Amino acid sequence: MNEFTQVLTIAGSDSDGSAGAQADLKTFMACGTYGMSVLTAAVAGNSYGIHDSVNMPTSFIQSQIKDIKDDFKVSAFKTGMLSDSEIIHTVAEEIKDKPFGTFVLDPVIITKHGAMLLEAEAYQTLIDELFPLADLITPNFYEAKKLSGLELENKEEIIKAAHKLRKLGPKNIMIKGEHSDDSISEVEDYVLLEDGQSFWISEPYVKTDHINGTGDTLSSCIVAEVAKGQSMEDAIKTAKTFTYNAIKHEIAVGHKYGPINHFIKDDIQ
Repeated sequence: MNEFTQVLTIAGSDSDGSAGAQADLKTFMACGTYGMSVLTAAVAGNSYGIHDSVNMPTSFIQSQIKDIKDDFKVSAFKTGMLSDSEIIHTVAEEIKDKPFGTFVLDPVIITKHGAMLLEAEAYQTLIDELFPLADLITPNFYEAKKLSGLELENKEEIIKAAHKLRKLGPKNIMIKGEHSDDSISEVEDYVLLEDGQSFWISEPYVKTDHINGTGDTLSSCIVAEVAKGQSMEDAIKTAKTFTYNAIKHEIAVGHKYGPINHFIKDDIQ
């Protein structure tokens, strides 16, 4: 019996299923991989917003990671919501020996609308302890601005920002384009690879309220495709197309800001 490709997300649980570990697991399945999860927090929310959350005890996070280490052969993994400095440190200690293969770090520092999610201590711990371990980081536009200290007003500044982020330790950088402005016609991301090569990748802008979980979906699709054997460059391109189609072919779930469509892949092949 051939061993199935196994992947992992270390992230928060989202009760409405649109983001967090739930979005990751749906993406893993859509990409033909076996997904596992280590939950760092639980969020109570719906399409109107987040209403409550609770962090998992660090001892429980350690127990989840240990059980997966002891039994499964994980080829690639990602981190998402890591709410405080203690949780970030715990995860960093558990993964520093690279037990799960390729590591994609979705920073989850600032929302796509610019709201800060991490306090100062946690922000610095993330940079100091997790960034140097990452094979790829996928900051959104606002996260890249904060991390680089640049305004990102043009392509030259975005390129400069990617090189500044590389100095923080990650091997590959993907800066996701700004997409909160309905006047834009396309969303353009910039990728700087470990070998120094770089490229821009774009998809048409889709005006929709069904955008929850886009960042989670992109990073988890990259994880799945790398685990299946794609190069980092090809995995990023595959994930960008998958996420675009998941946004474009929206589904009617929720009454306000709904999820994207993780079930679209079979329909577009």
